[in-house]
Amino acid sequence: MKEKLMNNILLKILSLMIAFFVWLIVVNADNPIMTKSFVISDVQLLNEAYIDADGKMCMQDDEQQPIRVTIRAERKILDGISTSDIRAVADLQQAVSLNTDPVMVPITALCDGVSPENIQVSPQNLSLHVEDKDTQEFVVNVTTNNTRPDKAYEVGTLTSSPEKIKITGPISLINKIDKVNAAIDVTDAVQDVTEETDVTVIDKNGEPFSDSDMSYLNVSKVTVTARMWKVRSDVRISAEYSGTPGDGYVAESVTTTPNVISVAGSSAALDALEEQNNTIWIPADAVDISGKTSDYEEKVNISDYLPEGLKLTADSSEDLFIRVNILPEGSTVCEVPTKNITVENAPDQMQVAFDTAMIEVRVKKTSEDLADLKESDIKASIDLDGKEEGSYELPVEISLPKGYELVDEITTGVEVSRISTAEENS
Repeated sequence: MKEKLMNNILLKILSLMIAFFVWLIVVNADNPIMTKSFVISDVQLLNEAYIDADGKMCMQDDEQQPIRVTIRAERKILDGISTSDIRAVADLQQAVSLNTDPVMVPITALCDGVSPENIQVSPQNLSLHVEDKDTQEFVVNVTTNNTRPDKAYEVGTLTSSPEKIKITGPISLINKIDKVNAAIDVTDAVQDVTEETDVTVIDKNGEPFSDSDMSYLNVSKVTVTARMWKVRSDVRISAEYSGTPGDGYVAESVTTTPNVISVAGSSAALDALEEQNNTIWIPADAVDISGKTSDYEEKVNISDYLPEGLKLTADSSEDLFIRVNILPEGSTVCEVPTKNITVENAPDQMQVAFDTAMIEVRVKKTSEDLADLKESDIKASIDLDGKEEGSYELPVEISLPKGYELVDEITTGVEVSRISTAEENS
């Protein structure tokens, strides 16, 4: 009996051992030990103060090989690991030597739930360049990045607070900086806009710094403000001149091109402009006609003569042409509508269009006691004999009353074209 009982116990123990080995085989077959590799793009530097005390900074070598972390673990554990679960660090205090270029710093990779001895890193060192640290100050340029406010407004002023910032980083990067920009969005704005923003660092090739380069720079944010100025589009230009024409000549009139402009301005500046009848005055010293014996034209920059608080609207030309008509004494200028010009010898089935609405006719009295000349007293004509379809600059024949003479020869531009019919158009 006793022997039989002992045999049963041995059989039970053997059965348990067999069951355990079977379970172990099944588990290993279903959840085996495996390896998996991950490529890590970010390695955290530890103890940077170790070289900062000597006025140095580190930059990763551009030729650094991809960092591959290989983890050995059960398949179920590996399936739950991603690159974000892996922390790779390089301790500057563990650098092989700080006197080499590049400096090689050992890399350690950690992952929760995985023993360090089951984690391998290749390459084992992070390649760094150690450079002197530098700090320089840069003015902040504020832009709107081509955004535009409401059509009734213009951006009057763009300011940054602070107006200049200090940037600290490796000396090689600091020396590449050309300018620092801060952008503000003013799309459809009808009032002042203020916002805090990051700056964009531009290199000497006109290209923005990459995110990688920016990571080595210590750059603060700025607060930018765009002030909106209201647009006024009916501002007149009035110009004067200085000097005296040559002997026997007089200045007959002054005209400007353009004679009306659009400006934007602060409320105070627009109020002051209204008190001056919405007129911008160009002073006499801008145009000197001393000794001139023919018409004289001077080009000036309108912006140079705008009062403080006013600016030209966007896309407006700054060029202003001031023309002084200079005539012989006793002469005058009459304007004749081109519709009054007689067309002689017009080709059959042709029509004529003039390039301008008016022509200037300069005349001089031969006697002092003549009455002033009227537009209706001037007869003008052109001759199209032999002309075909096309554009022409033709002389204008002028007939004047007795006692007047023509000062200058006159021409006008015409376009001769064939008369179209409904049948031809269809």
